[in-house]
Amino acid sequence: MRTWVDQSNFHSSMRTLTTDVRHSASALRDVTTSSASLHTVCAVLLVDTESANASLPTPDNQSTALLSRAYTSIGAGANQCYKAGADPLARAAAIASLAKGLSVLAEATVRVDVVSLSH
Repeated sequence: MRTWVDQSNFHSSMRTLTTDVRHSASALRDVTTSSASLHTVCAVLLVDTESANASLPTPDNQSTALLSRAYTSIGAGANQCYKAGADPLARAAAIASLAKGLSVLAEATVRVDVVSLSH
């Protein structure tokens, strides 16, 4: 597992993804953020999510399952964000998907770290 963590730049990717999610959520909460700005912010998030997803599977099935769930929720949130425009309900739905993804990502990161220590 340690080899996978190193080769995939896992921790660096997770920091980038977490920052992107927070930046996207902040942009979604700001009612003055234009649709064009949301497109840019959310497209970057989607690209980084797809990049992280490309490193799957991990050597640990549970880590892979958790990361896959996280990337799916974050990817859905990025797509919702991209389409949200000025619609407050669409923005709220995107934020909810991002929050769910970030929560699962935190759990997955702990799992990866624990498994890396034991293998």
